[in-house]
Amino acid sequence: MGPLSTKGSFRFGAASAATQIEDQNPATDWYLFTRPKPEGLGNGVFVGDAAKGYSKAIEDIALLKAMKLDSYRFSIEWARIEPVRDQIDEAAIKHYSDFIDALIAAGIKPVVTLHHFSNPVWVDDPRDKECLAGPSSTNLCGLGHSVGGPMVVKEMEQHARLMAQRFGDRVHEWGTLNEPVNYLLASFGIGQFPPGKVYVLELKSKFIPVVRDYLSAHAAMYKAIKAIDPSASVGLSLSVGEFVPSADNEVSADPIDVAARDRVVYVYHHLVIEALRQGRFDPDLDGTLDEPQPGWQGTLDWLGVQYYFRSGVSGQNDGLIPVIRATPCFGSFDNGSCLPPHDATFCVPAMHYEFWAPGIYNVLHDFSTRWPDLPLVVSESGLATEVGPRRAENIVRTLEQIDRARQEGADVRGYYHWSLYDNFEWAEGFKPRFGLYTVDYNSYARNATDGAIVLGEIAGARSLTVAQRSRYGGEGPMTAEPGVPASAALCTKNAIGF
Repeated sequence: MGPLSTKGSFRFGAASAATQIEDQNPATDWYLFTRPKPEGLGNGVFVGDAAKGYSKAIEDIALLKAMKLDSYRFSIEWARIEPVRDQIDEAAIKHYSDFIDALIAAGIKPVVTLHHFSNPVWVDDPRDKECLAGPSSTNLCGLGHSVGGPMVVKEMEQHARLMAQRFGDRVHEWGTLNEPVNYLLASFGIGQFPPGKVYVLELKSKFIPVVRDYLSAHAAMYKAIKAIDPSASVGLSLSVGEFVPSADNEVSADPIDVAARDRVVYVYHHLVIEALRQGRFDPDLDGTLDEPQPGWQGTLDWLGVQYYFRSGVSGQNDGLIPVIRATPCFGSFDNGSCLPPHDATFCVPAMHYEFWAPGIYNVLHDFSTRWPDLPLVVSESGLATEVGPRRAENIVRTLEQIDRARQEGADVRGYYHWSLYDNFEWAEGFKPRFGLYTVDYNSYARNATDGAIVLGEIAGARSLTVAQRSRYGGEGPMTAEPGVPASAALCTKNAIGF
C-alpha cells in the first residue's frame, strides 16, 4: 500500500529527517551553521547529537513495530554519504543498507527522502556565502550561482543515481525534495537556514535562479532513479496551509486581500506541481507558466502533502513581499495579516501558529479536484506539544479530515505522522516536541505518548472507532495547553513555520 498502490489502499506511517535526529553528523551544513563559535557559525541552537537517531537506528524500529505502522518515511543524509566531494563513505552506505534491511524484515516499507533541508558543506559553504573565487571542490557556491548552480544540480543527480543503485532493489518509493518553497525561502530568502543567504528583496535576480535550479535538480533526480528502476515511484512533498484573506487581524472579504491569499496559495500549493506537470516555469510569479522547461515535464508520480497550520494573508499596502503583493502572517511583519484562532485551545505555542483540522481537508479536496490523476499522501502532519491528549486529538482529527476527503473521492493513500520521536526542529531548536515518542535528552530514552498509543490502536485496527472519535475527534475545543492565554496571542505571529 502507499503511493505505488492502487487507488483505495491506505497506509499508516511515521516520518523523520536525518539531520533532525542523527548524531555523528559533522559534515552537514547544519552542524557547521549551528555549532558555537569559533569552531562554527553559532546560529541558533546547536544540533549536536540531535536525538542520537544514527546510533539508535536499528533499535528505533521497535517503536514503529509497537504502533503496527506499515511504513517509515526517513531521509538519507547526503553529507554522510559524501562528506567530501566525490568521496563516498562506504560505512555510511552499509549503515543505511542494514537499516533498510531491518525495516523490511519488520514488515515496514521504507520511503526515502533524498534532500530534506540539508547539504554537505561543500555544496554551499555558509562561511563563504559570496563565493567570490568561484566554484571549487570545497564550495560549489550553491543553487542559483551562474556557474555553481548547474554543478550542484549535477551532484544531486549523481547522488540520486548512487542511492538508486545501492538501495533500489529494496526501496521503491522515493521523495526527491522536501517542502521546496519553505526550504528555499528559509535558506535563500530570509537566511534562517544554511547557507544563510538573504535574497527576499532580490527575488527576480537572485531568488528565482535558485528556484529554477532546485526544480531542475528534482527532474534530474527523478530521471536518475527511473534509469535504475523504471518501476520506482518518485515524488516530492509540499508544505501547505489553510490560507485565509485577512486585514486588521480579522478575516477579510476585501478583493485585495482575497487576491493576495490566492497569490500565496498559488506559490505555496500550485506553482511547483504545475511546473513539473506542464514542463513550464513562472519566473516572475505572475500566474503564467511562460518559460519552457520541457525537461521537467511529467516528473512526478505522487505528491506528499504536509499540513500544520492556518494563516492569514493580507494584500494591503501591496504586501511585505512585493513580487506577489502579499503579507502572510509571518514573524514581526504582521501588517494586519495575523488572525485569532477559531478557539484558544487550537494555538500551538511552541510554533506560534494555529492547528485547524479542516484545513487539511480543504487542501486535499483542492488537489484531488485540480489533479485527479495524481496520487496524494499526507507525508507529514503533527502537533508540537507535551500534553498527551492533544497529540491524540491531532491524530484523530487529522485522520477524520483525510477520511472525509477520501469519502468524496480524493486519492489519498497514506498518513505519516510527524514525527516518530522528538527531534531538532531546525531554527526552533529542541523546544518543540512533535514526537509520538518523547526523547529524554539526558539519557536519550524514548517513551510513548498518548499519540503513539492511539495511533497504534488505529493502525492495528485500520479504522477509527466511535469511541476514539467521541473522545478525541470533531472540531470543538482541544485539551488546553498550559499557560496559553485566553486571547491566544501567541498564535498571531510566525504562522509560516519551518
